[in-house]
Amino acid sequence: MDHANAHLIEFSAEPIETTSISSDFTHEEKADTLGKSEYTMHNKEQQQQHAFYKKLGNAIKQYTDVLLFGPTNAKVELLNMLKEDNAFSDIKIEVKDSDKMTDNQQYAFVKHHFENPHRI
Repeated sequence: MDHANAHLIEFSAEPIETTSISSDFTHEEKADTLGKSEYTMHNKEQQQQHAFYKKLGNAIKQYTDVLLFGPTNAKVELLNMLKEDNAFSDIKIEVKDSDKMTDNQQYAFVKHHFENPHRI
Protein backbone atom coordinates (compact mmCIF):
# COMPACT_ATOMS: atom_id res chain seq x y z
CA MET A 1 0.00 0.00 0.00
CA ASP A 2 0.94 3.61 -0.37
CA HIS A 3 -0.88 6.91 0.17
CA ALA A 4 -2.91 6.55 -3.03
CA ASN A 5 -3.60 2.83 -3.55
CA ALA A 6 -4.00 -0.34 -1.55
CA HIS A 7 -4.39 -3.91 -2.73
CA LEU A 8 -6.38 -6.25 -0.51
CA ILE A 9 -5.01 -9.73 -1.13
CA GLU A 10 -7.12 -12.49 0.38
CA PHE A 11 -4.73 -15.33 1.14
CA SER A 12 -7.37 -17.92 2.00
CA ALA A 13 -8.89 -17.88 -1.47
CA GLU A 14 -7.67 -20.02 -4.36
CA PRO A 15 -7.01 -18.52 -6.76
CA ILE A 16 -5.82 -15.53 -4.79
CA GLU A 17 -8.31 -12.68 -4.95
CA THR A 18 -7.19 -9.06 -5.04
CA THR A 19 -9.32 -5.97 -4.52
CA SER A 20 -7.93 -2.47 -5.06
CA ILE A 21 -8.93 0.62 -3.10
CA SER A 22 -7.74 4.03 -4.27
CA SER A 23 -7.67 7.44 -2.67
CA ASP A 24 -10.03 9.98 -4.19
CA PHE A 25 -7.30 12.65 -4.12
CA THR A 26 -6.06 12.53 -7.71
CA HIS A 27 -3.04 14.34 -9.17
CA GLU A 28 -5.42 16.58 -11.13
CA GLU A 29 -7.32 17.51 -7.97
CA LYS A 30 -4.03 18.17 -6.17
CA ALA A 31 -2.84 20.50 -8.94
CA ASP A 32 -6.18 22.32 -9.02
CA THR A 33 -6.27 22.72 -5.23
CA LEU A 34 -2.61 23.79 -5.06
CA GLY A 35 -3.44 26.59 -7.48
CA LYS A 36 -5.84 27.99 -4.88
CA SER A 37 -3.49 27.84 -1.89
CA GLU A 38 -1.07 25.48 -0.23
CA TYR A 39 -3.13 25.52 2.99
CA THR A 40 -6.28 24.52 1.09
CA MET A 41 -4.38 21.78 -0.72
CA HIS A 42 -2.94 20.38 2.52
CA ASN A 43 -6.35 20.48 4.24
CA LYS A 44 -8.06 18.74 1.31
CA GLU A 45 -5.27 16.16 1.13
CA GLN A 46 -5.63 15.38 4.87
CA GLN A 47 -9.40 14.95 4.50
CA GLN A 48 -9.01 12.67 1.50
CA GLN A 49 -6.29 10.63 3.23
CA HIS A 50 -8.54 10.11 6.26
CA ALA A 51 -11.40 9.01 3.97
CA PHE A 52 -9.02 6.59 2.17
CA TYR A 53 -7.88 5.06 5.47
CA LYS A 54 -11.50 4.82 6.62
CA LYS A 55 -12.39 2.86 3.44
CA LEU A 56 -9.47 0.53 4.14
CA GLY A 57 -10.55 0.14 7.76
CA ASN A 58 -14.05 -0.86 6.69
CA ALA A 59 -12.58 -3.52 4.40
CA ILE A 60 -10.19 -4.78 7.12
CA LYS A 61 -13.05 -5.32 9.61
CA GLN A 62 -14.00 -8.57 7.88
CA TYR A 63 -10.63 -10.22 8.65
CA THR A 64 -8.99 -11.57 11.81
CA ASP A 65 -5.37 -11.49 10.60
CA VAL A 66 -4.02 -8.61 8.48
CA LEU A 67 -0.61 -7.75 7.01
CA LEU A 68 0.04 -4.14 5.98
CA PHE A 69 3.07 -3.72 3.72
CA GLY A 70 4.50 -1.33 1.18
CA PRO A 71 7.28 1.13 0.44
CA THR A 72 5.82 4.20 2.21
CA ASN A 73 4.82 5.06 5.78
CA ALA A 74 1.12 4.89 4.82
CA LYS A 75 0.89 1.45 6.42
CA VAL A 76 2.04 2.85 9.79
CA GLU A 77 -0.32 5.82 9.50
CA LEU A 78 -3.20 3.41 8.83
CA LEU A 79 -2.16 1.17 11.73
CA ASN A 80 -2.09 4.15 14.10
CA MET A 81 -5.58 5.16 13.02
CA LEU A 82 -6.89 1.61 13.45
CA LYS A 83 -5.36 1.32 16.93
CA GLU A 84 -7.49 4.29 18.04
CA ASP A 85 -10.69 2.37 17.18
CA ASN A 86 -11.78 -0.47 19.49
CA ALA A 87 -13.51 -2.18 16.55
CA PHE A 88 -10.04 -3.40 15.51
CA SER A 89 -8.87 -4.62 18.93
CA ASP A 90 -9.54 -8.30 18.11
CA ILE A 91 -7.84 -8.15 14.70
CA LYS A 92 -4.18 -9.15 14.53
CA ILE A 93 -2.55 -6.45 12.39
CA GLU A 94 1.12 -6.67 11.43
CA VAL A 95 3.23 -4.16 9.50
CA LYS A 96 6.22 -4.99 7.28
CA ASP A 97 8.36 -2.77 5.11
CA SER A 98 8.74 -3.79 1.50
CA ASP A 99 9.92 -2.41 -1.80
CA LYS A 100 7.51 -1.68 -4.64
CA MET A 101 6.43 -5.08 -6.00
CA THR A 102 4.67 -6.62 -8.96
CA ASP A 103 1.39 -8.44 -8.35
CA ASN A 104 3.14 -11.83 -8.36
CA GLN A 105 5.75 -10.58 -5.88
CA GLN A 106 2.96 -9.30 -3.62
CA TYR A 107 1.19 -12.69 -3.74
CA ALA A 108 4.44 -14.49 -2.87
CA PHE A 109 5.14 -12.02 -0.03
CA VAL A 110 1.68 -12.56 1.48
CA LYS A 111 1.86 -16.34 1.03
CA HIS A 112 5.28 -16.52 2.68
CA HIS A 113 4.11 -14.36 5.58
CA PHE A 114 0.97 -16.35 6.38
CA GLU A 115 2.56 -19.77 5.81
CA ASN A 116 5.51 -19.00 8.13
CA PRO A 117 4.86 -20.91 11.40
CA HIS A 118 7.43 -18.81 13.30
CA ARG A 119 5.75 -15.45 12.90
CA ILE A 120 4.71 -13.73 16.09
